[in-house]
Amino acid sequence: MKINLYSIPYAGGSSVVYNKWSENLQSSVNIKPVELSGRGKRFSEPLYEDIHQAVEDIFNSIKEEITEIPYALFGHSMGALIAFELAQRIRKAGLPSPVHIFISGRSAPHVNKTGEKMYSRMDDVKFRQEVLNLGGTPKEFFSHPELLELFLPVLKNDFRLVENYSYNYNYQPLNVDMTVLLGKDDDLTETEGESWSEYTTESCEITYLEGGHFFINEQRLNITQIINNSLKITQ
Repeated sequence: MKINLYSIPYAGGSSVVYNKWSENLQSSVNIKPVELSGRGKRFSEPLYEDIHQAVEDIFNSIKEEITEIPYALFGHSMGALIAFELAQRIRKAGLPSPVHIFISGRSAPHVNKTGEKMYSRMDDVKFRQEVLNLGGTPKEFFSHPELLELFLPVLKNDFRLVENYSYNYNYQPLNVDMTVLLGKDDDLTETEGESWSEYTTESCEITYLEGGHFFINEQRLNITQIINNSLKITQ
């Protein structure tokens, strides 16, 4: 049985983040990288106003397909937040739930880090330096002004989406198996990451991988193996 794996990128990322994953996923898993508006193949389209607009955009693009083919969701960082909200949107519509949700590099939705840096409010010079410090973006990228001019507005807007996000406390836990992937050197506390277990009535596996926030870029083999094992169980 085929399973579609809708994979949502992190802030500033495009669908190319997941381009090589198909090399390591079992043949029954059909990875479908999500292209968010304003980047990649959709570069000419407007950026989102908020997380829920992004969710609605993805929902409308997959709602027919998910009624026909079993599917799973994967998201890293901002993408994890979108994946969670997308699962809630799908449930609200009464459509089939995902067979599994993979949450990567993101604290639980209710976590509000008081005093956290507001990247979207920084001037461009400060923002550029902070992005460089965060890692995840090749340093060479910052020596090409023409690329920065295209990339930074997208990234800053994505930060704004996350910073302005407010969790809906009326949500009920999902009835979906969940796997949470966290970087051992990320700045999330155990409580912030492992609190995802409160968001599902089913199993929630917490796995720590080597690396910081962008462990996803270095741990492709381990991540895809975890996905293979998890989805093999559901078939």
